[in-house]
Amino acid sequence: MANTIALKHRIGSVKNTRQITKAMELVSASKMRRAQERAKLSRDYQVAAYDLLARLSTLKEVEIHPLFAKRKVKSRLYVVITSNSGLAGAYNYNVLKALTSSVRSDRDNGIASYVITVGSKGAQFARRLEHIQLTAVYPALGDTPSSADLWPILNTMIEEYKEKKIDQASLIYTVFVSNLKQQATVLDILPAKVAEETDKPTYKYSFTNFEPSVDVVLDSVAVRLLEIQVWQALLESLASEHSMRMAAMKNATDNANDLIDDLTLEFNTARQSAITQELAEITGGAEAIAK
Repeated sequence: MANTIALKHRIGSVKNTRQITKAMELVSASKMRRAQERAKLSRDYQVAAYDLLARLSTLKEVEIHPLFAKRKVKSRLYVVITSNSGLAGAYNYNVLKALTSSVRSDRDNGIASYVITVGSKGAQFARRLEHIQLTAVYPALGDTPSSADLWPILNTMIEEYKEKKIDQASLIYTVFVSNLKQQATVLDILPAKVAEETDKPTYKYSFTNFEPSVDVVLDSVAVRLLEIQVWQALLESLASEHSMRMAAMKNATDNANDLIDDLTLEFNTARQSAITQELAEITGGAEAIAK
């Protein structure tokens, strides 16, 4: 009897957990659809903006601008985007693995590593890492971030670069590819550079004229182009987080169903055994009295 009572309690506990995971799965599915739409709508714009930023960095006229000045890399800043909560599969793990690999490479090359984290999971991990300096910590910006949320992060990154405290800045975030695939990515944004596969551009600036001047144009354009990169990284990360959390909660719900079936079978077997034993005892007692 004690065994059946314990099994009954376990079944009830697993059912309660299944209700929670199912609810989280449905919430994540709803948030995921909205996050995917927002990420996809601005993706082409981000790609074009990064291409323009990279092309500008190749021009001789912009080399004197503080945001395009290229220096020997002695220190690098990483903006790492994670979540505030877990239960999202390998979402945080993949990003933090990319950070660890980059920091290890910097250490081997004698490069100082600085980190700005977005999300408490990244901050908790970065505090335990050696050979890095945690520059700033920001909480996750929620499901509907605004441009005002980005400016503290962007301003910190730009000021650090202008003051020559860092020589390069990179974003580490998760790109949403599909519901089944999300990829942790390291994107260099200061100074921007042309990707290896596009080292031979399809077009060239044979003549470039900045009106009214190089400084005026770049002051208004460069920051905007950088803002787009950070903005898209946040949108991609949100879509990836909700997608991976939905998948993780679906797996948890399926596992709970399987566990409930196994426990129910075990409970029925134990109860049947108890009933059979009671019947045997009653029959044995009746036969003893009859004799």
